[in-house]
Amino acid sequence: MSIFKPGLYIVSTPIGNLDDITLRSLEVLKKSDIILCEDTRRSLKLLNHYKIKKKLISYHKFNEQKELQKIIEYLNEGKILSLISDAGTPTLSDPGFLLVKTCIEKKIEIFPIPGPSAITAAVSISGFNDKFLFYGFLPKTENDLIKSINSLKNLDFSLVFFVPGIKINFYLKFFKKYFFGRNILIAREISKIHETFYRDKISAITPFKTALKGEITIVISKIYTNNETESYVDIVAEASTYLKKYSLKDVVDLISKKEKISKKKVYEICLKIKNDKKNN
Repeated sequence: MSIFKPGLYIVSTPIGNLDDITLRSLEVLKKSDIILCEDTRRSLKLLNHYKIKKKLISYHKFNEQKELQKIIEYLNEGKILSLISDAGTPTLSDPGFLLVKTCIEKKIEIFPIPGPSAITAAVSISGFNDKFLFYGFLPKTENDLIKSINSLKNLDFSLVFFVPGIKINFYLKFFKKYFFGRNILIAREISKIHETFYRDKISAITPFKTALKGEITIVISKIYTNNETESYVDIVAEASTYLKKYSLKDVVDLISKKEKISKKKVYEICLKIKNDKKNN
């Protein structure tokens, strides 16, 4: 049996499937004097499932400041407190940053208990470069959204966002404009019964006929370079199709503009396709 020190435990909980919780997370929750929950009603479903009965304190973005002093007092008394969010890893686009920052300032020990995260789950099956930046929830208004995307569009990393499913088409419109030429993964209901992944080129994806439910995790591939395998494969397939219908010059012009790569590189790809066909 593990011995737990007094302090704050940041405990990751399932993002859908309750079986995804770790044995260590369960042990920490069982040993906690108090569990801080983003929504006690949602957390009780998990805790009741594993027959864990502890004192719960509602701790969310609207009462972080109000509850902070009381929580610090509990920690100074030598109690074991766990922080959990509705799903996934706390403090990542969830409440907890203020509490963690205060604990650091007051030299109260903090312990991470790793586990499920929609961020890493989506990136792991994206097929995109694993050097990624997590932004979190994108702004809701058009002006703020454009400012944020403009600050991100030239960064050479895969990008991960959270968006509300009901507004998916609103965001797709801006992705098409500012991330043109990249690929996209849209992940919904990760680890749940209706888990679904949509993959496509941003230029090709069409608006959803009905709004998606819940929170959506979106991964956008990094900026394509001449050495990027994922880009090269797509362009070769695209060029092969176009060369059956159009002249070499037209294909070079079309793909160069569409994918925003040099005409010289597209010309080399097209020549290779033609030579390969002659040799086969």
